[in-house]
Amino acid sequence: LDMEFTGLHSTFARDNKPSLFDSPAERYLKARQSVQRFTVTQLGLAIFSSENPNKYMVHSYNFFLFPSTLGVSDVEFTLSASSTEFLSYYGFDYNKFLKDGIPYMNEVQEKILSQHLIAGSWKVSSALDRNVLKKAIDEVTSWIAAAEEEETMILQDLSGCQMFDVQMVLRQALQNVWTQPLGDKKVMVKKVSPQHRRLLENSPCDYFQKELILLSARGFTNLFETLVEAKKPLVGHNMLMDLMHLHDKFYKPLPESYEEFKRNIHNLFPVLIDTKTVTRSVWKKCPFPRVSSLLEVYEVLCSSSLNPEGATCPVIALASDCSRYAEKSSPHEAGYDAFLCGSVLLKSAHLLLCRSTDDAVEADPSFSQYLTVLAEYLNKVNFIRGGVSSINFSGEDAPCQHPPVLVVHVRGWPGLNERQIYQEFKALCRFDVRQLSKNQFILLSNKFKHVRHVLRGYKHHPHLSVSVYRHWRHSPRVNCLLQVSGVVALWSLLAFVLGGAP
Repeated sequence: LDMEFTGLHSTFARDNKPSLFDSPAERYLKARQSVQRFTVTQLGLAIFSSENPNKYMVHSYNFFLFPSTLGVSDVEFTLSASSTEFLSYYGFDYNKFLKDGIPYMNEVQEKILSQHLIAGSWKVSSALDRNVLKKAIDEVTSWIAAAEEEETMILQDLSGCQMFDVQMVLRQALQNVWTQPLGDKKVMVKKVSPQHRRLLENSPCDYFQKELILLSARGFTNLFETLVEAKKPLVGHNMLMDLMHLHDKFYKPLPESYEEFKRNIHNLFPVLIDTKTVTRSVWKKCPFPRVSSLLEVYEVLCSSSLNPEGATCPVIALASDCSRYAEKSSPHEAGYDAFLCGSVLLKSAHLLLCRSTDDAVEADPSFSQYLTVLAEYLNKVNFIRGGVSSINFSGEDAPCQHPPVLVVHVRGWPGLNERQIYQEFKALCRFDVRQLSKNQFILLSNKFKHVRHVLRGYKHHPHLSVSVYRHWRHSPRVNCLLQVSGVVALWSLLAFVLGGAP
């Protein structure tokens, strides 16, 4: 699975930027605000099927998505300029996204639409569709005045949503018409008596038409539910945002509770594999160059010169109708990146299998053997720059092994703020900063070498002294408690001395 969005990190809310200080719950709440503001532009699925032992056939699909405009609620979303520029650079087709995007909705939106279908109330949210509807209504009202009962007319050149909108609005506005879709962008309109209209409304056939409307409005959500029912391992790369959008757009609006989100995702997809988590372990165990992007990881794992032990053993073939991805790379196209995800997983799993046993790996290991060697990574989704290394969707999150926290004490340099401290230290290391007290700041880095650079570089600075943070020594609460305890002890001693005097 891979997804592209209209944006990643919302700047609408203050302090929404990811920080090394974030706990998983804090990061989830930050990301939740972004997911609620942005939408999915493209979703890629690559289905890997085992043809024979250790040979996999891949069908890769690329879906352009657009929020459903069918019904009464109009979905609002934000476009990030940087994300738009990024996708445009890689050839993203915004016309397809806007004109041909497949609709989708979550359970709450579906319930609202279903209630309006049953009640017969209907509004058209798209201005473009309203123009088409106006034209269709004008045609029908001009025709129906002179038409006889059982006479019909055909409305043509209607898109999928417009076909449903036209029928619902005509039935709502005119009590002596009946409509029926004919396919090929056509709708038949028939003049009927009120009695005949009531019979048609209560017929099972018409109930099926309402179900068809709901089915069309749900769009990609139907496929999402098929994925949920399949209970197959779901593979992604840095997939936390993907999972949050899956939950929000196709299942239910994201809950406020981080733990509830984890439970819901685990119930939907019991086996998650994040290739970022897997490859991070591969880089530790194998002498490979460390690369970050998915395409670079794939190219390294495909390199025969770096895989003397046959790490590229799994044979991966693209199906004939997906051959475009075999001929050229298409980075940041969701269907292609989904194909890369599955390929990276298989190649990484084979490499780990080679490293896990002293004996030679059998010629054609099965996927179940790969799952066994991947067991420690299952349901652990990479957590970028935060308080844990990964989010465990099937249990408790394990704390991250951060380098020591540093504390900066300022002397003779009044008025320093967090931004100025950041500017001062950014040349030496990547870190996040928080003010601890008037003259103290905390630095948190995710690299031990950066901590060593700072401790060495500021050993003799005239205004800034840097040391390793000790809670008992540097915490304002502990200091406050010690001061209060000292005052209480001093007064007690004074009262004892004065009380004992003649």
